[in-house]
Amino acid sequence: MGNHRIYTMSFASVYPHYVKKAERKGRTKAEVDEIICWLTGYSQEQLQAQIDANTAFEAFLEQAPELNPARSMIKGVVCGIRVEDIEESTMREIRYLDKLIDELAKGKAMEKILRC
Repeated sequence: MGNHRIYTMSFASVYPHYVKKAERKGRTKAEVDEIICWLTGYSQEQLQAQIDANTAFEAFLEQAPELNPARSMIKGVVCGIRVEDIEESTMREIRYLDKLIDELAKGKAMEKILRC
């Protein structure tokens, strides 16, 4: 485990920021949830249970039912760092999610975001 503060933050504390960012750009909470479920393999009910349980971000990713194999197709820059170049696996997974939410907020079509 790295010593990044976000690992111990609850996913529930970060989730509203994802939703707010999307909604500011005319997107929906349902789209945010679809992205998270696509990336992690959680069902909507499992996602809500993780939020309700205040699961730490690192545990949220470790407990993910099935990380989507297509996530390796996610490329680009988040916070000035190319996501595909991040060596630490947990941080890379977090940045994958950040990148997908950024794409949603920028108006990209869901089919492209989900690498369909």
